Amino acid sequence: MKKVLIIEDDYAIADNLKALLKLKGYEVEFAADGEAGIESARSFRPDVVLLDIMIPKVSGFDACRILRSDAKTQNAKIIMITGLDRMGDVEKAFSAGASEYLIKPFDSERLFKKIEKVLRP
Repeated sequence: MKKVLIIEDDYAIADNLKALLKLKGYEVEFAADGEAGIESARSFRPDVVLLDIMIPKVSGFDACRILRSDAKTQNAKIIMITGLDRMGDVEKAFSAGASEYLIKPFDSERLFKKIEKVLRP
């Protein structure tokens, strides 16, 4: 079973994502801020991290860099999820180590296509 870690400070979005992912057969964990997300990633060892950019304590960009530089988490696929679509944010996400980028609001079909894409060998 593939593991997904959700790092998102909006509990309604996180709960919705958890329910959708569990229905699709994923094992899911959740963290509400960047600091807790990094710690969770180190112990849970997710295949995919759904990472919001605008989160407390450690920003999504910084959390992405930290996850990429840690031997325990460097192979996880990171999909940045954000309401931001400013010029430069996409580039900043990829330079931080993101595997994919998804702008809110999004539908579940688009989310699962991104997850399947990053999990392809």
